[in-house]
Amino acid sequence: MTRTRAAAAAATLAAATLALSACSASSGGLPELEAPTFAEVTVHDPSVVTSGEEIWVFGSHAASAYTTDLMSWTQHSTSVDDADAAGLFDDIRAELEETFDWAQSGTLWAADVVQLPDGRYAMYYNSCRGDSPLSALGLAIADEVGGPYEDEGILLRSGMSDEESENAGEMYDATVMPNAVDPDAFYEADGNLWMVYGSYSGGIFILEMDPTTGMPLAGQGYGTHLLGGNHVRIEGPTIRYDEETGYYYLFLSFGGLDASGGYELRVMRSENPDGPYLDAEGNDASAIAGPDGSFFDDAAIEPYGVKLIGGHEWADGPGIGGDAGYVSPGHSSWYDDPDTGESFLVFHSRFPGTGEMHEVRVHQMHMNADGWPVVSPERYAGESLVEVSADDAVGTWQVVTFDKVISPLAPTSAPATLEADGTVSGGVEGTWELSGDQDLTITTADATFTGVITPAWNPTAEAWTWGLTVTSEQGVPLWGRQDVASS
Repeated sequence: MTRTRAAAAAATLAAATLALSACSASSGGLPELEAPTFAEVTVHDPSVVTSGEEIWVFGSHAASAYTTDLMSWTQHSTSVDDADAAGLFDDIRAELEETFDWAQSGTLWAADVVQLPDGRYAMYYNSCRGDSPLSALGLAIADEVGGPYEDEGILLRSGMSDEESENAGEMYDATVMPNAVDPDAFYEADGNLWMVYGSYSGGIFILEMDPTTGMPLAGQGYGTHLLGGNHVRIEGPTIRYDEETGYYYLFLSFGGLDASGGYELRVMRSENPDGPYLDAEGNDASAIAGPDGSFFDDAAIEPYGVKLIGGHEWADGPGIGGDAGYVSPGHSSWYDDPDTGESFLVFHSRFPGTGEMHEVRVHQMHMNADGWPVVSPERYAGESLVEVSADDAVGTWQVVTFDKVISPLAPTSAPATLEADGTVSGGVEGTWELSGDQDLTITTADATFTGVITPAWNPTAEAWTWGLTVTSEQGVPLWGRQDVASS
């Protein structure tokens, strides 16, 4: 179809206006940053707690590690078998014998540690049989974050078949009641303590806690149901309150955790710690569940949540290992730097071509114009947001276009060019606009994406470049890293 002369003139004017907007940032330039030094650790399902200048993570199998810079980590413990030697417990097998016996398991799942108001550290440990929700979640207390922890007993049990559940007068039903694992204790805006928990089975639940004892307040049973049911694959909940937006953000892991499970991270938000939680399209989390009688129906949960990160591979990477991208990244925690106000997503990931091997990874988080977190496309390497000019953004990029399909088939980046006239071509087709110091909008025929441009460390090139991270109104992210030659 031939465009009319008026339409052509309008298009020319729009392009000129967009080019002017894209070039409105007049200063910038990639800052001079030092090359980062990384030291890796392995903690599955890492959960963050701080102690002075140290940032600790605790996870499954009694693994733990700590850092002071979020880049160089020190392993503290790796398994239940070395927990005593590391000082976490005096005799973990004896102290948690009741938990291991109930769960019919010899290991622990995703632990969480929080500091109580009196300075003591509360560890919420948990164990699960695995092929059923036969689980126990307990509490141990220590004066020092590294231990030794002393057991206070089991708080919640699940999976029972011949006795009353934690809900008074009700027998256990795995389709609507939680698996008592994956706890995350957090403080709300007013300082009250809560614990969110759950994995698969009946979904994710939340309890009010007593900050003096670390115990649940009496009479709640399993607590309030937030989302899930009929064994959909959602787990690893953690909740972060953001003072600027006023929202509670519920981070969740969708899919299966192994290298072929399509694990990924999504987020929903609420004005209250106990919900209701909504996604960017207004979907209510309480509606998330599998069809009656179903198990692991990923199609039923794919439409929900704002996706933060999933498996992906950089086409210009080495093709194998951590530099190439991620496989099944998930089970996150978060850290807010009290001095800078910067926020970080902390999680574990597997990697292309390395099987089930996993390590801790940290990416900086930023809020986009709509109040949703977006995650830097590269691991944190010491960068901060800086002023970005249109000249900085112009050039060739590798871009990853995600979707909401839960699959081990991860997207591979493709080249795209941000042109000086405000258009985008190649792996993404549309227009781009830079506003403020680093706020980026990319508009395609299908969606509008908002986020930021930030310095990013390219591990393959071993050089700093620019990275972009934006998400659409539908909650689908798009990532990019600029070719080093263009930066």
